[in-house]
Formats: sequence, structure tokens, C-alpha cells
Amino acid sequence: MWLINGSVYLAEQGFCDRDLLLRNGIIERIVPRGEYTKEAHLQAEEAADVQGGQVTDVQGEEVEDVQGAVILPGLVDIHFHGCAGHDFCEGTNEAFSAIEQYELRHGITTFSPATMTLPAERLSDICAAAAAYAEGSACLKGIYLEGPFLSEAKKGAQNSAYLKRADAGMLRGLIAESGGLAKIAAIAPETEGAIDCIRECADGIRFSVAHTTADYRTCVEAMRSGASQVTHLYNAMPPFTHREPGVIGAAFDCCADVELISDGVHVDPCAVRAAFRLFGEEHVILISDSMMAAGMPDGMYELGGQAVRVCGNTARLSDGTIAGSVTNLYDCMVTAIRMGIAPEAAVRAATKNPAAAIGVDDECGSIEAGKKADLLVVSRDWTLKRVYKCGSEISL
Repeated sequence: MWLINGSVYLAEQGFCDRDLLLRNGIIERIVPRGEYTKEAHLQAEEAADVQGGQVTDVQGEEVEDVQGAVILPGLVDIHFHGCAGHDFCEGTNEAFSAIEQYELRHGITTFSPATMTLPAERLSDICAAAAAYAEGSACLKGIYLEGPFLSEAKKGAQNSAYLKRADAGMLRGLIAESGGLAKIAAIAPETEGAIDCIRECADGIRFSVAHTTADYRTCVEAMRSGASQVTHLYNAMPPFTHREPGVIGAAFDCCADVELISDGVHVDPCAVRAAFRLFGEEHVILISDSMMAAGMPDGMYELGGQAVRVCGNTARLSDGTIAGSVTNLYDCMVTAIRMGIAPEAAVRAATKNPAAAIGVDDECGSIEAGKKADLLVVSRDWTLKRVYKCGSEISL
């Protein structure tokens, strides 16, 4: 199938007038706009006959004219807890399937859901169940272990009853139970055993500094020991100040990647713009951090075993603590653009950068020949019109 007359987002070039040929679930060709046409094909065929060459037969292909719409890579959410009334930590095929269907309908074609701080045996069961489900899923490509190696003082919506000192043996066990699906582990580097755990396990999982009171020096040590990411920048960490630069300053000096929740609740628009300016578009990863109420009406829900009240676009525990978001990644990306982030930067932060963070950028996260035909067709006002997963259109 050809998708023609689109403004195609190419990560290294921005928005370009291109036509795409999709075959067998893969992006087979990317050509300048109009090159697919029958006239161009016949001219090329005649030239090839004269030269004794070969021409790929493009006649007879289905052609979808997007009439100037924008074509993006499918989005990649590497940190969210649930949606559509289900939580990833339910650990059931029913929950995984409902989450997958919701994400696909909202333009997220690859994802790595997050656990919460739970008992070790429960985390092990979730990892094993997700690994089994992932064998038949083209979307579930990772697990984000958010807990239990976090700070009590900055636990946020995590359950303090299950917080633990960093334990390399436990972490390796979870990685094994997940069949290697566990891609990122959140950790507070100031807690007992954290630096040693990072050093021991950094070759098997990506560490993200999270839910922490750590100062600048401790964070730098963690990053020099193997941590390379920061969980939901600004949230659940000390602020950046001129004498205490903390996690944010360490991430800047160590060129770490930083997650950002641009849902309009977690981070002020000015701070979103500042993050892109400070870290550069190549180091910002947009996440939704959504919980089960995403796509659901206001009411009472649950996150990590704790009751959450959702009102409008905000989810809070009974003590007022923000408990994840109720916004999907596509809407977070559009919100970032409306906050003043260049579309090219916002799209990259929701596609190429997160795909690289979980090590799947060889198959998705950008529009390139040979990669999965995971594509979004979007109007000029950023309304999502079509979603293609491996070349097949998803019903919205």
C-alpha cells in the first residue's frame, strides 16, 4: 500500500513531502512526493529496459491519498501504569489486552508499562505474566520497574509498606522472570545499596534516578556508575537551585536522558520549555505516566493498591499527592506543542528517544525503510485521523 501526499516526519530532516510504500508490515520505500505515480513508473520501466535493469512493480498497489496530512511514527510510551479502567499490575491477559487496545487507538503503537512498589513475589508474577503475553504482542516491548528501590521521603504515590533497600539479586531475578522484558529500573541513589546495585546490574538493565532526595554529588556518582536516565523530571525530587543543583543539575552535566510528563498538570509550561532548552531535544523523553483512569470518567480508582480520586485531568491520593496522570502520550505530545515546543522536538521526544531508551529503535520509533510500518496520519491541527500498526489500520 502507498500512503501519498503526506508531510512525513523524518527524525533527521523534519517534515518532508514524501510518499511511503508499505509491504508485509514494513516500510519498504520512502520516495519524494509523486514518484510513485504510474507515469513515473512507466518512465522508469522504459529506462530500465534500455539499460537492462529491473524496476519494482508498483502498479496495482492500494493507494491512500492523505491529502497533505502529517504522517508520524507510531508513538512509544515507556512509562505509564494503565488506562481504560485497567492497571498493568493486575497482571492478567484481560488487563494487558485492554491496555493495548486503548494505546493503539490513541496512537501509541509500542509501549513499556510500569509496575508500582509492591511485594517482591507480586512483582515477579507480573513480570512472568507480561513476558508470556508479550510473545504474542507486537506492542508490549518492555517493563518499567518503578519501585521498590525508592526514597520514603519522595515516594509520591508509591506504597511505603513495600519499599526496599536496593538488591541486585532481587533485580536480576525480576529481569529473569520477565524474560529480558524488564528494560528500565527506577532507583533512588542515596538509599542503602543503590550505587552498588547500579554497578552490578547496569549491563543488564537501564537505571533511572527516581523518587529521590539525592544531592548533586550522589546523582553524579550514580550516573558515572551506570544510571543514564531520570524519571519524570521535576517530580519527586529536590528542585534545581543555584547552590544545590541536585538531580536536575547532575542529569545536565552527565548528559542523561530525562522523562517529562507534559499533561498540563505535573509540570508548568515554562518548566517544559526550559527542560527542552536545557537538555536538548535528543535527551527529552515524553511519557504519560497514566494510571487506570485514563480514558475513563471521574471517580474513584486505584494505583499501587491505594485509592485515587480522579477529577477532571488530575488524579490524587487522599492526602492530595498527585497519583499519575489521566492523559495518554499522544495528548501529552500535543500539549507540549501547544506549550511552545517545536513539533519536530515534541514528536522526537515521543517516538525516537523513548524507542532508543528501551532498545527497540532498530525496529520502530522513526520512519525509515526496513522498520515497522507503525504510522499515524494526523491533521494539521494535530487531530489523530488514522493509526497503522505493522501496516494494518487500527479502528479508532
